[in-house]
Amino acid sequence: MSESILTASPSGPKVSKVSEAIIRIAGNSQDGIQAIGGFLARLAGRSEQEVMTFMTIPSTISGGPSIFQVRIGSGEVLSSGDEADVLLAFYQHSYDDHMASLKKGGIVLYDSDHVEAKGEWEGGYHHIGVPISGLTVEAIGGTAKDKGKNIFALGLIAKMFDLNVPKLEKLIEERFTGKDTSVLTNALNAFHAGYSHSLGKVIETFQFLESQKKTGQQVVMNGNEALGYGLIAAGIRFGAGYPITPWSDVMELLRRELPKYGGTFVQCEDEIASISMAMGASYAGRVGVTGSSGPGISLKTEALGWGVMAEMPLIVCDIQRGGPSTGMPTSVEQSDLNIAVYGGHGDSPRVVLAPANVEDCFYIAIEAVNIARKYSIPVIILSDQAIATRIEAFREPDLEKVCQDISPDLTPVAEHKPYNLSAPDGITHHAVPGTRIGTGTYPVVTGLEHDELGHPTSSPKLHMQMAAKRRKKLQALAASLPTPQIYGPPEGNVLLVGWGSTQGPIREAVDRARAAGDSVSSIQIKHISPLPPGLEDIFAGFNHVFVVEMNDEGLYGYGQLAGVLRARYCDPKIRGINKTDGLTFKVREILERARTNVSAGLRKM
Repeated sequence: MSESILTASPSGPKVSKVSEAIIRIAGNSQDGIQAIGGFLARLAGRSEQEVMTFMTIPSTISGGPSIFQVRIGSGEVLSSGDEADVLLAFYQHSYDDHMASLKKGGIVLYDSDHVEAKGEWEGGYHHIGVPISGLTVEAIGGTAKDKGKNIFALGLIAKMFDLNVPKLEKLIEERFTGKDTSVLTNALNAFHAGYSHSLGKVIETFQFLESQKKTGQQVVMNGNEALGYGLIAAGIRFGAGYPITPWSDVMELLRRELPKYGGTFVQCEDEIASISMAMGASYAGRVGVTGSSGPGISLKTEALGWGVMAEMPLIVCDIQRGGPSTGMPTSVEQSDLNIAVYGGHGDSPRVVLAPANVEDCFYIAIEAVNIARKYSIPVIILSDQAIATRIEAFREPDLEKVCQDISPDLTPVAEHKPYNLSAPDGITHHAVPGTRIGTGTYPVVTGLEHDELGHPTSSPKLHMQMAAKRRKKLQALAASLPTPQIYGPPEGNVLLVGWGSTQGPIREAVDRARAAGDSVSSIQIKHISPLPPGLEDIFAGFNHVFVVEMNDEGLYGYGQLAGVLRARYCDPKIRGINKTDGLTFKVREILERARTNVSAGLRKM
């Protein structure tokens, strides 16, 4: 925890005012530890505090060891934190495996029914043993066994941090709405039993300082939820998909919510059917959406080529996970960039966008739909498991301003050539099927190369013209994109380049480095393909450019985005900081690797 203000209490333990706290909850996935973290994160959001979470879950159906880490702060929170202030351990393996993640002087709150504290950790750490399992049984009755111990533990945390009990009760009620009343009663009984339990006289309690920035109403959600609601706000009313972790949450949200707005989501028999149905909806006048993770994206690429050739607006969500093949389905990785940008047969240009945080997921969904419609092109949204599952709080969007209606326009036209080579903007504009065309000449849509009306052709000249047309509209899009803003001074020694969920740890690394007197700045690239203008001018202002990404360093010592940038700018100072352990970057990892890379670069000069 950050430096605290101690307040002596005449009748109990001292109370420390803290600006932030990092709480790591370790147990098994079956214990509902994600629920504890979710309650804490949502409470923070409703209290106008900053919050960011991180979780790991096993990929096996039988479950296994899992963690949920939540960082709550009264000021800006950029990452889920390197080290925990408090460790809540349910089992011996939770204690043994995660004590090393606890800050020196931190607190370990453990279930003494299952955990035995070890001597090597007792010095320098505050140990609080509570028989959580047994006390839960006492609180809600023996027939429930220890089910509900997560809620009992939530009560202990609430007492330790003097959290708002009425708001937590409300969150618990919302969580169990629709279930039998006995379930809610047991949950509240377990919570109050934990809150009432004495933590002993040896430890202080904590209170969060008041939030530094009052931004009005906040919303709290994870990245998949933000992406789904962003698509709905953008006007999407049809989607099709097939389940796969971690895309399935977006699919389930759209299946549940789209009918409320007159829309439809279809679970198909496979990935090929999913993308084909989505493109059918786009052809019919709606922008369709589909999605998957790496293995499913591979299956969609053939049909995606049809979308490029037919110049059909389409949204494809790729929620990345560890690969290749089934890989590590519940771990984070950023290794689908190459397939998103290049995957396909023939020359098949498409747009690729990468949200940087949970809030960005909402707004990038709207941007993706608008680009797809304006340029008649498939757009891939590259999210990842870290953003998909982590919870953040952000200012509630002004829905009256951002929500849009993209209903089909059936206004009659005098004539229509969707692939008009002489059009001023060179961009295809499809007439919705059913639109009356005055000339009586109606176009067709095909995956074959075609003329201006869509009729198949083998003309070498037309193929060259159409390929150039498909290329030029991406060049036009690129010219219109904003140059990324530099976090820190515009010139210096080291520039850290990030994309996707690496933004927060990178910015915190910049803050730490600059506080220590080092010359470090960063940029975040959200437009992966095409790249935005002005990057070469930014790179020119720094001695070292390190691309921080969660994928393998490859044959030549740099990852996938670094490869795209080196190919584009032919700049050898662009190098990689990579990792493939399935975990998000820690701030200290970025700083240590940057120092090592700088030293190695200087030796070569």
